[in-house]
Amino acid sequence: MTQPDINPPATSLPDIYLYDTLQRQKVKFEASVPDKVGMYLCGPTVYSDAHLGHAKKEVAFDVVRRYFIHRGYAVRYVSNITDVGHLQNDSDDGEDKIARRAALEKLEPMEVAEKYYWSFMDDMQRLGVLRPSIQPRATGHIIEQIELIQQLIAKGHAYETGGSVYFDVRSWPEYGKLSGRKLDDQEEGVREEVRSEKRDPRDFALWKRAEAGHIMRWPSPWGDGFPGWHIECSAMSLKYLGENFDIHGGGLDLQFPHHEAEIAQSEAAGHGFARYWMHNNMLTIGGEKMSKSKGNFTTLQQLFERVDPQIVRFMLVGSHYRSITEFSEEAFVSAQSGYKRLSEAVNELERRLVSAPAATVSTQNAQNTGPLMQQAAKAAADFEAAMSDDFNTPRALAALFNLTTDVNTALAAGEVSTQAMQSALKVYRDLGGKVLGLFGGPATAGTPQDDGALLGTLMDVVLQARDHYRLNKQYAQSDALRGKLQEVGVTIEDTKDGARWKR
Repeated sequence: MTQPDINPPATSLPDIYLYDTLQRQKVKFEASVPDKVGMYLCGPTVYSDAHLGHAKKEVAFDVVRRYFIHRGYAVRYVSNITDVGHLQNDSDDGEDKIARRAALEKLEPMEVAEKYYWSFMDDMQRLGVLRPSIQPRATGHIIEQIELIQQLIAKGHAYETGGSVYFDVRSWPEYGKLSGRKLDDQEEGVREEVRSEKRDPRDFALWKRAEAGHIMRWPSPWGDGFPGWHIECSAMSLKYLGENFDIHGGGLDLQFPHHEAEIAQSEAAGHGFARYWMHNNMLTIGGEKMSKSKGNFTTLQQLFERVDPQIVRFMLVGSHYRSITEFSEEAFVSAQSGYKRLSEAVNELERRLVSAPAATVSTQNAQNTGPLMQQAAKAAADFEAAMSDDFNTPRALAALFNLTTDVNTALAAGEVSTQAMQSALKVYRDLGGKVLGLFGGPATAGTPQDDGALLGTLMDVVLQARDHYRLNKQYAQSDALRGKLQEVGVTIEDTKDGARWKR
């Protein structure tokens, strides 16, 4: 999957503000290195098929990444794959999720990891999510995790007991600063059972000893075992983004304990960590969080059998990343209607531009562009203002809908200049397409403009063939041609000015 072109707009644009979970407010984004952004996103634990909750996170941060690219930043986007160490109850007890799934499916653990990794990647490609710059796996970075654990032991922030290593939360007074939870207020057993080998029940595992028969195991200074869930993200983000990288993202459900643990173990080891923290909110069904543990989820593969992935993406983009998104059939019906309205405007502009008498706009035509040029410029400015304000995608979409109203009004009124139509189409393609990932986005072969021109030329040939059938009274062939087009979503309308098509 290709990355959108870096094409910074020439005009002055507003500063980018984002909501930093650590500071609990919107703050102005300032890159640690000019014109570069380092982003780390907590990726999936690959033990089953992805659902819509995963899609919300991936699409939300895909849009953030795309907008930074649009603004001219070179973005290094790192998103990990957890293929070991994530235990069944998200704590330090229970079975490894991948090992447990392997036993159920009678597969090797790495077979499970490979199977669901590629399933996840296929789902993300259908949603138009750009591939990460780097996608490291936990099992491929055992050495880095062991080294980080050794640093913590040397500094007195971790201890070994019985072949396992735990982080001593009492040794790090700032533990809890991300979530706002004070250590003394945290109840025992909220997210983990009390283990007698821990000095404090709230200590978390950096390395776990492998019990007899545990197939996922590696040698370490403390005996055979496997890394804890939290240590992998610290080791891999620091390796590929360095200290004090710009943005760490993830779901709100990871804020505690996962992200809290990441900060504590990284900083306690002496490393500057993420400068901004961004969290997307949940996706709910019937007011309850959608999750695999609750069993109230539909996999993306099941969903795509009845809903176009672009409609799914449109629905997700229509909700702010920090807002709760409610999953319902009504939401998809509304999304389908909204996406159709925008798409039809794009298709009509492309159709008219392809059939325009000349590619070059005359001086008179350029001077008489009508209000659509100004309306397109306003839509672009409104879009930029929305996205610069904590990536407010609902407001950005509203700007595109307002432009659609203006486009439809101008086209219905009569002749519109080529220049005005090109300006409006550029807003849809550059902002709705490259930033929001709609209308096929930049992941398709060729540029959207090339695809539109090719389709327009082919449809001209098809309409000429249909006219030939009708002139020769071959109505059965004409109707068959029209029916074939309808099967792929193209309709033909017979007007006083001749036949015209639309998707």
